[in-house]
Amino acid sequence: MNWGKLILVLVVAAAAGGAGVWYGRHQHEAGGAGVAKPAARYHCPMHPQITADKPGECPICGMDLVPIKSSADPSATTSTVSGLAVVHIPEAARQRMGLTFGTVERRNLERTLRTSARIAPEETREHHVTLKVEGWIDKLYVATTGQQVKRGEPLLELHSPELIAAAESYLAARRPGSPDAQPIAAAARQRLLYWGLSEEQVRALETSGKVGRTFTIPAPAAGWVVDKPITHGHRALAGEVLMTIADLSQVWGDANIYEAELALIRVGMPVELRLPHLPGQVFTGRISFLSPALDPVTRTLKARLEIPNADVLLKPEMFAEVRLNLPLGEQVAVPVTAVLRTGERAYVFRAAAGDQLTPVAVTLGARCGAWFAVLDGVQPGDRVVTSANFLVDSESAMQAALSAVQER
Repeated sequence: MNWGKLILVLVVAAAAGGAGVWYGRHQHEAGGAGVAKPAARYHCPMHPQITADKPGECPICGMDLVPIKSSADPSATTSTVSGLAVVHIPEAARQRMGLTFGTVERRNLERTLRTSARIAPEETREHHVTLKVEGWIDKLYVATTGQQVKRGEPLLELHSPELIAAAESYLAARRPGSPDAQPIAAAARQRLLYWGLSEEQVRALETSGKVGRTFTIPAPAAGWVVDKPITHGHRALAGEVLMTIADLSQVWGDANIYEAELALIRVGMPVELRLPHLPGQVFTGRISFLSPALDPVTRTLKARLEIPNADVLLKPEMFAEVRLNLPLGEQVAVPVTAVLRTGERAYVFRAAAGDQLTPVAVTLGARCGAWFAVLDGVQPGDRVVTSANFLVDSESAMQAALSAVQER
């Protein structure tokens, strides 16, 4: 046997076997496909900027570092908000963060609108005191503006030569033996009524048979004298407004409604009014009229309110706080504290299986106190984060950024 050739064959076989073992180990460590397997990464749930290549503790808070889940993780649900990723926060970390949850519900929502209103006399309850003949104010029974008067109560004494002449003509026509006394007297009597004397005053003239120097002008209605531009001795012209009497047992409120709220306002809606100096006192009324056009300066619509005012606590030119309670019916609602809003979107973090919190875009409706009406995005029964959600938002944004870097 040629021992030299045998030894050469054994050496070559040993070298080939060693090369095979080395190549197999290298392929196993490389993932079997010639591509390096990405190393696991860890971070702190409370401080996502703290990352490491191996397990450990956070140097800031001492919490255990947890693996960073890739967006390719088959157990992760999908975020519907761009720039945010699903986050995994264990129960212990949730307690440290003060994380709490609320539930999406179906609720009967009611929206409250607040605005201000200026109190004004009701125009249909205002009365102007005017004359149909010329004369002079000989005496005033109403001393000041704001004085309360009763219907039929004397307001002033009027000296009118024209009215005196008409009264004397009437008495002369009624004397016995006067030619055509009956038709002339009837015409003279009607003239006195046309010029403003009441039936009681004409009968008193007939009974006395004498014409006085002045005639008393009574109040046409009960109320408060809100305007009195005359004084003693004033020359009054026919048709001139001498006084304005307003019945304040019911008043108007002129409220300002913004454009965004017009779709919710209807004539007949009940309203509540409150005054700063009367805490606890609530006045109720209703919307009686809506202006057909907006104010070009304030860009608001005038809504007229009718408010009963039996105790006359509401004074003209006062300002009151107005509240309108608008029932919106049953709607899907989410707690206000669960919603994160940016300039273009609104979203919540919904609890998913395990420790997952998923960002979900939502379409919001009206805000009603502590709730938002939700038109799309979540369903009744969903659990959403209601506190510490800004911390969750930061963690979600960090996860999305890290995933984007790893995918490169």
